[in-house]
Amino acid sequence: MNDKIIITIARQFGSGGREIGEKVAEKLGIKLYDKELIKAAAARGSLDESVSEAADESSANSLLYTLAMGSNVLGTTMHFGYKMPLNDKLFILQSDIIKEAAKEESCIIIGRCGDYVLRNEENLFRIFIYGDLDHRQARVAERHPELKSSQIVDIINKTDKRRASYYNFYTGNKWGKYDNYDIAINSSTLGIDGSADLICAAVKSLMEK
Repeated sequence: MNDKIIITIARQFGSGGREIGEKVAEKLGIKLYDKELIKAAAARGSLDESVSEAADESSANSLLYTLAMGSNVLGTTMHFGYKMPLNDKLFILQSDIIKEAAKEESCIIIGRCGDYVLRNEENLFRIFIYGDLDHRQARVAERHPELKSSQIVDIINKTDKRRASYYNFYTGNKWGKYDNYDIAINSSTLGIDGSADLICAAVKSLMEK
């Protein structure tokens, strides 16, 4: 393995995946890409940023489009003259930007099927962050004290379902399935800092091989 490392983080809602990624990026001194991908993709595709944000990490769920393009749309040629769903345009644009970022330098990609988009990178470290439901509820409640417990559970379930649908739709793989990742971490057990430390230790071990 060379000196460059690419880390992808898939995460359950409320597991602290982004926060863990931010701490790892800070400790390793590398860039992290998350919401920035939406802005960059919208600019490149001349798409409305607010509309693109609403479509982010959501699959088109178009049966006709799926049949026309195959099991997934990654690697296809995009022609904006066709009526391609916004979700698919955004996915392809983000995928191109993710690949470019990974070619340039070490970085961390949050979500957006990063592990699949970069599957041919030899210096790839794929992570899935999950957590116990009660811990995830507590994290969401801390950020949104105005929400009732039942509302929080509903948001968690719907967000995870949306992320799973997005991943499954565009990759043909199953979100959260162990063999799609190099390591899965229960952030409820290790905490945010402990999870970040574990990832950094694993990266160090990989770089020393």
